[in-house]
Amino acid sequence: MALGRRGRDRHIDYWPGFVDALSTLLLVFIFLLSVFMLTQFFLTQEMSGKDNVMQRLQAQIRQLTELLSLERATGQTTDGELATLRASLEATESERDRLKGQLSTAPAPTDDGRTRALAREVDLQKDVAARAIAQIELLNQQISALRRQMAALEEALNVSEKRDAESQTKITDLGRRLNVALAQRVQELTRFRSEFFGRLRDILGNRPDVRVVGDRFVFQSEVFFDRGAATPRPEALAELDKLAGAILDLEKSIPPDISWALRIDGHTDNRPIATPQFPSNWELSAARAIAVVQYLISKGVSPQHLIAAGFGEYQPIDAAAATEDARARNRRIELKLTER
Repeated sequence: MALGRRGRDRHIDYWPGFVDALSTLLLVFIFLLSVFMLTQFFLTQEMSGKDNVMQRLQAQIRQLTELLSLERATGQTTDGELATLRASLEATESERDRLKGQLSTAPAPTDDGRTRALAREVDLQKDVAARAIAQIELLNQQISALRRQMAALEEALNVSEKRDAESQTKITDLGRRLNVALAQRVQELTRFRSEFFGRLRDILGNRPDVRVVGDRFVFQSEVFFDRGAATPRPEALAELDKLAGAILDLEKSIPPDISWALRIDGHTDNRPIATPQFPSNWELSAARAIAVVQYLISKGVSPQHLIAAGFGEYQPIDAAAATEDARARNRRIELKLTER
């Protein structure tokens, strides 16, 4: 009996060790979660800074473009004034030369005892010569003033051309920097599109009527709609709910400074439809896209991130549209993540 009691006294209690291990694991998890949240915070701050820089670059480009337009207009006005002054200078110099010619041909006074009429004519020629000399002097002054104006205009034109060249250089540099920033935005949007499509693939599973084609996620129309109808089938609402949940997660993950939208495209096959509700395939494809958009909005998706478009039968995914299989592939709803 004593041995039995001593055996029971040596029984090991593992529960405190298990609690300690679980507490350590919980602390490690909390630490990793804190690191993740800090990383997300710094990434958000970095993206905000990039957006502010891009906005400043765009504002500088607009200012430089306006300055360049003003300088060009000023340069054209200056060229016109310079041409006018040159024409006026040429006309003034011609008039001066004509008056000098008249002065040189005026007869000199004579002392050979000619008649009084001839003497009066000589006096008249002297008066004409004196007036011509005064007019020539005035013209010389005008010519000097015109030349000073022309020199000032040429200097202003040179300054304007120099500013024009500097503005062009700044615009080129800012354009290059803006292109780099826009390329980064496109890369970010491409990454989010890949993640979104991967998320949809995980949610919907490997269904034969749902596939990825290029940069689009393609649903066959029969997933959501009956033939010739634009009202979602009751059994399709579960799939639309999954789609709405994926889009809501996308809205949370994409930073607010990236302008994006999810375009919902409706497509039909090439068989014409003519009903009171849908006179053509245009109306049917657009109505289906709008129905999907309205349902997603009812589930909380922001209308600013949704676009509805109808293409009718004019954008087939299978060119062999005469077969039933091709028609089935062409009846589809496409999702495309794009810039707004």
